[in-house]
Amino acid sequence: MSSRTSAIKFYANPATRRVPAAERERRLADPGFGRIFTEHMVRIGWAAGRGWHDAELSPYAPLTLDPGTSVLHYAQAVFEGLKAFRQASGGVAAFRPQAHAARFRSSARRLALPELPEEAFLEAIDLLLETDHEWVPAAPEHSLYLRPFMFAGEVSLSVHPSEEVTFLLIASPSGSYFPRGVKPVTVWLSEDFSRAAPGGTGAAKTGGNYAGGLLAQAQAAEKGCDQVVWLDSREHRWVEEMGGMNLCFVFGEGRQARLMTPALTGTLLPGITRDSLLTLGRDLGYAVEEGRISVDEWRSGCEDGSLTEVFACGTAAVITPVGAVKSARGSWTVRDGGPGEVSMRLRQALVDIQRGAAPDEHGWLHHARVPSGR
Repeated sequence: MSSRTSAIKFYANPATRRVPAAERERRLADPGFGRIFTEHMVRIGWAAGRGWHDAELSPYAPLTLDPGTSVLHYAQAVFEGLKAFRQASGGVAAFRPQAHAARFRSSARRLALPELPEEAFLEAIDLLLETDHEWVPAAPEHSLYLRPFMFAGEVSLSVHPSEEVTFLLIASPSGSYFPRGVKPVTVWLSEDFSRAAPGGTGAAKTGGNYAGGLLAQAQAAEKGCDQVVWLDSREHRWVEEMGGMNLCFVFGEGRQARLMTPALTGTLLPGITRDSLLTLGRDLGYAVEEGRISVDEWRSGCEDGSLTEVFACGTAAVITPVGAVKSARGSWTVRDGGPGEVSMRLRQALVDIQRGAAPDEHGWLHHARVPSGR
């Protein structure tokens, strides 16, 4: 039993038989992204009038759901995505789990779900990493992707906030999100579809936002593009996000470069990687701001050379350069179409902190309770 940081009592029931080391290493050699999972998961129940209960670490296993379970019909669910990294000096650390715990609570509020205390969120991560730390890959660009999620578990077809909820935490050893590595992508500006609207769920990390984007992503693929870029829902003029990632624009170059990202208006997801890069941009001496940019300004900036780099950022891919843009009204290239100096400098600075190769001056790393050696 564990309750070292949380008022909720956690019980540990680990598997009696573990995957042999040789088989684990074989799977870790080429994990892909989100294809394989570690041996355990954490589960916590919630019920109206009872609160959080039955917090347990147990072997990873399928779920059994009644066909009438509310989430299957009304999509009342939220999730997070964060990573744990093998450290240069030994051990394992999760990157900014406190920030993810706070966003998880914010998403839950928007979806009328109970808010999991942040200390319980962190305790769940500690327990899973303590038990499955050997599944954290050591290879460059590899990490352990942590997926906390929560869903309405009440069996009811009545439309109302569920009175029974399940929280789960699972983990997936993962390689690069984009199999081709850090290479520029071509994006399609979607004017037919919208990701979010004012007053909607755009700022919450909920599955429905992603499901609503799949058709637009398929359209982008038909146009020969790797990703879709979302514009505002009212005018389809202002740039918001790329797929499930935030966008950043670099004006100028060298020490005079200025980094700008679309401001959080309630329709954009407040990315943890986005926030981290804004902080690191300031640390590296760049001018940093949150504002807005129109499609016309994006294109004219590329044409006159004032806009030198564009990149998307998120937990899964870290930084992905944008090399070219296509739309119904024309196409253009971002400078020479290759990765930019500022983008790659920011990426390296972030990755070095995540892996313990650079000082963690902002206290972003949460070190797991695991032996320092592998």
